[in-house]
Amino acid sequence: MTEWPSCIDLQTGEKLLEKTKLNKQLYLTSKSGASYQIVKGIPRILKDFDNYSLAFGEQWLKWQKTQLDSYTNTYISRDRLFRCLGDKIINRLKYSKDPLQILEIGCGAGRFTEILLKFPSVKLTSIDLSNAVEANALNFPQNENHRVLQADLVELPFKIKQYDIVICLGVIQHTPNPEKTIEKLYEQVKSGGDLIIDHYTLDISRLTKITSNILRLLIKRFSSKYRMKTVTFLVNIFFPLHRSIRNFPILQKIFSRISPIITYFHAYPQLTDNLQKEWSMLDTHDALTDWYKHMRSSKQIKSSLQKNGAGNIMVWKNGNGIEARCSRLKSKNIK
Repeated sequence: MTEWPSCIDLQTGEKLLEKTKLNKQLYLTSKSGASYQIVKGIPRILKDFDNYSLAFGEQWLKWQKTQLDSYTNTYISRDRLFRCLGDKIINRLKYSKDPLQILEIGCGAGRFTEILLKFPSVKLTSIDLSNAVEANALNFPQNENHRVLQADLVELPFKIKQYDIVICLGVIQHTPNPEKTIEKLYEQVKSGGDLIIDHYTLDISRLTKITSNILRLLIKRFSSKYRMKTVTFLVNIFFPLHRSIRNFPILQKIFSRISPIITYFHAYPQLTDNLQKEWSMLDTHDALTDWYKHMRSSKQIKSSLQKNGAGNIMVWKNGNGIEARCSRLKSKNIK
């Protein structure tokens, strides 16, 4: 059986091994004495649990299945993932005779986990900084092909160059330093492996959502209880108005500049009304409670990848803004 890349201590780099202490609590421990709890079957390899991702954990635990294709009976998540992967990587996933170590960063409740686990060659490590790992493990239980860890992507508990494919979608813009994040993601790519990312970009749509931009500065500072209550209140007020003008694109476009909520009547018309409201709740919460919301241009993303020495760089506008993929080129033998 193919082994996983070993987890290592964040301080010493020593390999972590599972151990049961006197209180029957499971830990990953190192020879020098460092230990990290295993809670609900998930190793929590973190220094600081009180971090900027708390609101994300809350939303994925509340809306655990909302964006799963198996729940919506659509291909929304699959289509987004496949577009970002591209045909070459998809074929590699389909036809590889050897197991492929895949690292999924910012796994959330598992909208892309679900798709990746359908490939027979995949050994998938799903990681999130937040308690969303619990929703992911509930949706897609851990087994010989899937493991879930709670960890910080800028302090990943692995040696470098451990993964054939590293995927990070819907995450980098929410981290403190996108450039450092990209550097840390690329570090995990094996020689000949691939990195797939995306990032928000500045456009008229984002610039003109003035109400949302102002409210976010307030709501993200609320307690957990009042963040959720405020988002629910806003969606209950504004969603029926969006629905009433769903067949009038110009009105919808104008109203979206004023409304603080996110809706998908035009982007995903295949969703039922109930699902439209669920997606609105989830993504409005996401948009109004994220601590960081960075924007980068195609040029900036390409530059970040180039600085890390990536090859085969492709960058394009789509989805949430900018999507990109690149490779770590195999070293050439110098004679």
